[in-house]
Amino acid sequence: MNISKEQLDDLNAVVTVDISKEDYTGKVDKILKDYRKNANIPGFRKGHVPMGLVKKQYGKAVLVDEVNKLLQDALHKYLTEEKLDVLGNPLPKEQENFDWDADDYSFEFELGLAPKFDVKLNSKKAITHYKIVASDEMIDNQVNTIQKQYGKLVAKDAAEKEDLVAGVFVNEEKEINNPTTVALEKIKGKRNLDKFLKAKIGDTLTLKTKGLFNDDHDLISALKITHDEAQDLDVEVTFTVNEINKQELADLDQELFDKLYGPGVISSVTELKERIKTDSELQFEQQSDQQLLNAITESLLENTQFDLPVEFLQKWIRTTGEQPLTEDQAKDEFEKSEKGLRYQLIEGKIISDNNLQVTFEELKDFAKDLIKGQMAQFGQMSPQDKELEDIAARILSNQDEVKRISEQLMSKKLLNFYKENAKLKTKEVSFDEFIKEVYK
Repeated sequence: MNISKEQLDDLNAVVTVDISKEDYTGKVDKILKDYRKNANIPGFRKGHVPMGLVKKQYGKAVLVDEVNKLLQDALHKYLTEEKLDVLGNPLPKEQENFDWDADDYSFEFELGLAPKFDVKLNSKKAITHYKIVASDEMIDNQVNTIQKQYGKLVAKDAAEKEDLVAGVFVNEEKEINNPTTVALEKIKGKRNLDKFLKAKIGDTLTLKTKGLFNDDHDLISALKITHDEAQDLDVEVTFTVNEINKQELADLDQELFDKLYGPGVISSVTELKERIKTDSELQFEQQSDQQLLNAITESLLENTQFDLPVEFLQKWIRTTGEQPLTEDQAKDEFEKSEKGLRYQLIEGKIISDNNLQVTFEELKDFAKDLIKGQMAQFGQMSPQDKELEDIAARILSNQDEVKRISEQLMSKKLLNFYKENAKLKTKEVSFDEFIKEVYK
């Protein structure tokens, strides 16, 4: 067997694999002998079928199968030993008048080669890394939400602006019949609010759905309808008042602090607000980090230029899918996937050049940290290491889980690498400012 490579250009090559009769004869003969031992052919005793008949019936199929096995093994070994970084898979070239009755065979494969390039992480323009801080207003709102959650309801005969009114929304035509509780602070417009404020228990109000709530999501919840159904919904509904309650806020005392965080962890309103600030900003950090990854990805794509074997890749897309594509379809598919392929190559280069590969020990430790975090949510603050080891072992025996956790860990390693090496500028913003700037 002989394998040679013709370099067409920096991104394309042709590999030729020559297979001689000596390469496959031994394996083909052995398989045919096994066939002969077990063949059931009418007129012959088992194991006594003439070899000529066996070759006639099975020889060509066995030959083709064994040559293809030799071919694939040889090609894979060659690409590995020569350290050829290929895109897609080798594509066999069409050969006219190929003759399987010959003794020796020659096969050609087209290769699309990964480009050579350098990654410059430090772009001319610094990338913004947002530090999202919890504003005093946000913290105060959270404190108020906690007080409401742990407070109590006091029944009333008449409603005021901050009260809760329980009842049933009905519209027979739209098949709406939903019991719910309405927070009057969410009602939009003085006319609608006045109807609730004047109502007594047992009264039925007639309301228009359009402009009933400040937020359309509250309308979806109140009527139990879909988002699409809520779009431009403008019908009359009735609302029968069953209860009117005042939300009495819980006192900000030690009893409440202990319910929230455990005995003695928080002992004052100041400490409560500091804890809310810390927890909120920890959650914000995840959003900030994801935005940073997105921004660096775009910067790398913009500033790292290289060519791709476009013609080869379009041909590969056209011929290797479940259904063959036309040239135009393959071109469209390539254009859709080109950006992702380019970043995949850039990311791979960064990982390789900076030894950021994930090791099994790192993967196991990362999985154990994830498990500890999940257990902490259910009050298990100090699990035994053996317990963590056993759970991690079960999780890592699942290949889908290994892939998912590996991707999470690699994302974290890349993020840390970018934070240390990319040209960044930190900008402190509130959460609302972050949303406005990033999602304009």
